[in-house]
Amino acid sequence: MKLQEINTTEKETLRIDELMDLVPVMKKMPVVEVGELLAVVDETYVFSILEKFTKEQQGLIFAEFPIAKQISLFKSVSQKRFAEIFECMPSDYRADLFQHLTQKEQAALLPFLSKKVREDVITLSAYPPDTAGGIMSTDFATVQREMSCAEAIDKVRSDAPSRKTIYYIYVVDDNQEMAGFITLKDLIMAEPASKVAQTMHKDFVFAYVDDDREKVAQQIEKYDLVAIPVLNRANQLVGIVTHDDAIDIIRAEHSEDMQKFMGIVQANEEFDYMGTSTFKHFKKRVVWVVSLAALGIISGLIIHRFENALEKLLILALYMPMVADTGGNSGSQAATVVVRALALGQITIKNWITILWKEAKISVMLAICLGLLAYAKVLFLSWETEIPSAYSLPTIAFMISLALSLQVLTATVIGAGLPLLVRRLGGDPAVAASPAITTVVDITGLLIYFGTATLFFSL
Repeated sequence: MKLQEINTTEKETLRIDELMDLVPVMKKMPVVEVGELLAVVDETYVFSILEKFTKEQQGLIFAEFPIAKQISLFKSVSQKRFAEIFECMPSDYRADLFQHLTQKEQAALLPFLSKKVREDVITLSAYPPDTAGGIMSTDFATVQREMSCAEAIDKVRSDAPSRKTIYYIYVVDDNQEMAGFITLKDLIMAEPASKVAQTMHKDFVFAYVDDDREKVAQQIEKYDLVAIPVLNRANQLVGIVTHDDAIDIIRAEHSEDMQKFMGIVQANEEFDYMGTSTFKHFKKRVVWVVSLAALGIISGLIIHRFENALEKLLILALYMPMVADTGGNSGSQAATVVVRALALGQITIKNWITILWKEAKISVMLAICLGLLAYAKVLFLSWETEIPSAYSLPTIAFMISLALSLQVLTATVIGAGLPLLVRRLGGDPAVAASPAITTVVDITGLLIYFGTATLFFSL
């Protein structure tokens, strides 16, 4: 049986002897695939399988497990055994796991760690997780500017086994202040006797430890970097954030924005659908759903207020869903575009007049198209519908299409304006969620719909 042919369900049912037989194959696989395979294996088997790998491989494989799996494994083995794997994990993954442990669990683990690892994990864990310091790694190579290129290569060669990336080598002084960087290619191509200071790049992009992690990821993407150095306010090099970390950040931020936009309350934990209990899913969704359902009472009150109008002209009830759905779609589209543009830094709240004017022009064109379509739709679908003699179908069709057009105009402006308003108030624009926009637009749409009908027919 080929490992690639094993699906998730089969992985969960593999016996320990079958897994042991697969160890030679796993040793030839990329670490991420081994981690994916063992992530669904019962905890009682994982450490038995990991023992077949070197300590370094164990740490790398363990780092690929979801946080929930890592914590579960931590609780299933002695601190001494766990410390052996923990020390071999990449420093940023190590710190992330340490932050997810309780204070009691942290205190139990620390005595079994070497002094260097203990100091490193305590230092990294002190930074907030949403900052550059909270995601940086200390696995980087440094050289002194006074070194010759030959000496620098020797130092990099000796440091390489314990470093996550050595493509960029950072040049520092005795106080660990960063003076520049030099690439591995630069070192290889330079004259052995030449000084590092003569070859290094003095202009470089960097981040501070307290910078937002999303900003750091955007810098890596913008400048197409393999890694970005992280400095403290004394301009001392304290860590790096690599491109793979940036990918993880962008993915996490995208998941967070998507959940916020759909009105799902975020928890401070890694997104894991299967690993999250049913009740936790319920808690994350119930707040917005219940709140908006309560707000939806206003829609019921509006309909009740115009109950006599519906009795006189029943055809109005047939096209209420069309007007509401069209408004909701228009508002959600505008909100999505604006939220995404804000996230990418393409617009700011200073541009709010320009943004709303642009969306208003777009909504006019949409309103014309949708209004004509609605007019034709009413005439086509309701030509046999009984209508009081005091009214005509073309007039009713025109009134409905006009109300729908006005709904598109207002919904688009509301959809674009709410994220800007939330950002102006200091919140996350993604909180102007699609359910919230839909509810607000439904209320305004009903007012426009029945208000237009009242003006046309004095209902």
